[in-house]
Amino acid sequence: MASTTDDARLREYERSFRRAGLPLFSEDIDAAEDIFNRAAALLGLVFLGEILGAGNLDWSWWQNALAIAGGLAILLVAIGLANRARGRPFSAIPRRLGRTELAGFVLLPSLLPLLFGGQLGSAAVTAAANLLLLGLIYAVVGLGLVSIVRWVLTRIVSQLRSALSLIARAVPLLAIFVLLSFPTQELWEIFSNPTRGIFATIIGMLALLGVAFLAVRLPREARRLEDEAGGDSPPLRRRQLFNVELVMFVSQATQVLLVSLMIGVFLTVFGVLAVADEIRIRWLESPGNELLGFELFGEHLELTAELLRVATGLAAFSGFYFSIAIFTDSTYRHEFLEEMTSEMRESFSERTEYLRLRERLGAGAGSESATIGG
Repeated sequence: MASTTDDARLREYERSFRRAGLPLFSEDIDAAEDIFNRAAALLGLVFLGEILGAGNLDWSWWQNALAIAGGLAILLVAIGLANRARGRPFSAIPRRLGRTELAGFVLLPSLLPLLFGGQLGSAAVTAAANLLLLGLIYAVVGLGLVSIVRWVLTRIVSQLRSALSLIARAVPLLAIFVLLSFPTQELWEIFSNPTRGIFATIIGMLALLGVAFLAVRLPREARRLEDEAGGDSPPLRRRQLFNVELVMFVSQATQVLLVSLMIGVFLTVFGVLAVADEIRIRWLESPGNELLGFELFGEHLELTAELLRVATGLAAFSGFYFSIAIFTDSTYRHEFLEEMTSEMRESFSERTEYLRLRERLGAGAGSESATIGG
């Protein structure tokens, strides 16, 4: 009865870790058993569906049917040979998705377009899509990305409070930047003239720079968080420390996103009220592309595509600025780490009890085996 109760406590600790966005605090997670095996049905459907890659739109229906049948035969023979190499029956269904099975999932379907028609592009796309799918499964199931996002969303009020705190601290610099850059012809030309692809690339570059800065700084902060919140817990292993870094990254990225959204909304409203047709014509030599027009206090106000572009560009730049300020502003950095420490201290404390319970159960099982052997 005691053993059953202890097993239930272990499972409850592991559920608590997952709810906190820290599933890798569990000691028994195995990529094959606990992550990819759970997605075996999905991977099997995708694997079978990609047999269609043996076909070609330029062929007749009977040529495609023969190619698909040939592709199916190739995949089945490859699976059979892998079974025999592992000492299993030729027609056995793999019960554990290890590295060999996952490599086959990526490579075998991508070979079909090459063998049937020499479709190199299709082969590369198939392999890349399968790799992306495996990465997504690992992130969602293995790293608990959904749990982390859920945990962050439950803290959205505190996230917003922290973001507002940082905005309040940076208001002088932000006000100077916005007031000097927003009402300038050069800025409107920069963000209004590029094509959609170039504009998206500019915004993506700013976002990528912010993400890179967070990613570089977080390992050091995660170690510091472990030192402050870990207490007497055993040191985290590398994958567990990465889990802590991921929680911190999502939390900080959420704050940066909130800051960017608030600035973007403010600039959009301000631009609708302050930037009239005459100003846009002087800056852009045209009134712009009106998306929405309405009357307010006897004035005709317009929301234009150009205004949205400028507001988005400044919001993205501000988000990049805040991603740097998060760790360079010593006061805010201290507040953030203090908040994260207090919230994670419970998880670290539970991990200590969890490891003690596992050790006690392991010792008990060893004593029981010795008694039986005697």
